[in-house]
Amino acid sequence: MSLAPLLSEQELFRLLQTIRQSRQIVVCAHRGPDGDAVGASLAWADYLQSLGKQVRVVLPNPFPDFLRWLPGSHTVQFYQHHEGQATAWLAQADLIFCLDFSSPGRLQEMQRAVMASKAERVVIDHHLDPDPAMGTQLYSFPQLSSTCEAVFRILVQLGAFEEMSKAAAVCLYTGMMTDTGGFTYNSTRPEIYEIISLLLTKGIDKDKIYRNVFHVYSQDRIRLTGYILYEKLRFYAGGKAALFTLTREEMQRFNFIRGDAEGLVNMPLQVKGMRLSISLREDTERDTVRVSLRSVDDFPCNRMAEEFFHGGGHLNASGGELPFPLSEAVETAERAIEAYADLL
Repeated sequence: MSLAPLLSEQELFRLLQTIRQSRQIVVCAHRGPDGDAVGASLAWADYLQSLGKQVRVVLPNPFPDFLRWLPGSHTVQFYQHHEGQATAWLAQADLIFCLDFSSPGRLQEMQRAVMASKAERVVIDHHLDPDPAMGTQLYSFPQLSSTCEAVFRILVQLGAFEEMSKAAAVCLYTGMMTDTGGFTYNSTRPEIYEIISLLLTKGIDKDKIYRNVFHVYSQDRIRLTGYILYEKLRFYAGGKAALFTLTREEMQRFNFIRGDAEGLVNMPLQVKGMRLSISLREDTERDTVRVSLRSVDDFPCNRMAEEFFHGGGHLNASGGELPFPLSEAVETAERAIEAYADLL
C-alpha cells in the first residue's frame, strides 16, 4: 500500500498502548449522527472487539432509518432513550473514543456524562480546530474526506487491514460515500480511490451500498421533495444562492421520518450557476432550527456557518443551528447571503 501514515511513530505507539491498557471501551459520536459518524463508530468498535475488548457504541440520539441496515447497527445504544444505562457505561469505561467530532458541544445532552467520566478520551476526526478539552490524544485530519477515511488509514498503520472484517469494510465505505455526497465533493485526492479499491477486496458490494442509502425513500419523501422544490425554494443573488425551509407541520403532513431530509439541500446545486444552497428545518425534538449548507468550488460554507449559524464544517458542506422562530432564522440566512454576495 502507498498510503502515507497519518500518525507519527510516537502517536501510533501511544494510541496502541492506550488501547492495550484498556478493558472497557465506549465509542461515541456527535448528536444527529450521519453515515460517517455511524460508519466510523461501528468499524472502530469492530476492530476493538477483535482485540478482545468490551466495547459499547453510544450515540446521543438515533441515526436515520436508511442506516439501520449497517452491520452492527442493532447494537448501538442511544443516550436519549437509555440515559441511565448509557451514563453508567460511560462512568465505568476506562477509555472513550470520540469519533467525527472534536468539540464537547456536539454531544449536546450527552456532553456532561462524557466529560464527567474519568476515562481517557481519544478523538479521531476530520474537522478543523479540535477543542483541547476533548482529550489527551486529538487526531483530527481536516484534509481527509471523512472520519471513516481517517479510521481506515489508522487501522492500516495498526496492521489491522488483513484481519479487517467485511462488516467493517461496509461501514467504512458507507461513511466515505455519504460524507462526500457519493464522491461528488471533497473527494478528488487519489488516496480515496486507493482506499476504495482496498475495501473492495473485502467483498463489499458498493453498488448495493449506494442503493441501501439513497434508494430506500418512501412515497411520502418523494412527494415532500417535489413540494419543497415547487413551493418552498427561493433564489437569491441573481440565481447563485438558494434557500428553503421545512416546518414541523409540513413534516407531519408528509409523514416525515428521521432521514427524510437527507440530500435535499444538495438539489438546488443542480441549477446552472448555483453556488450556495441553504436548508432551514425546524427540529422535531428541540426548539431550534437546523441549518445545512452546501456549496460548489471555493465558496466557504464553513466560514458562513461559523459566522452566522453557530456551526462549522467543511468548505463545501457545513451545518449549524439557530433558535426559534423559523422566520428569524430566514432573516439570518438572508443576511448571510447578502454578506457573502461578493463570493457568490
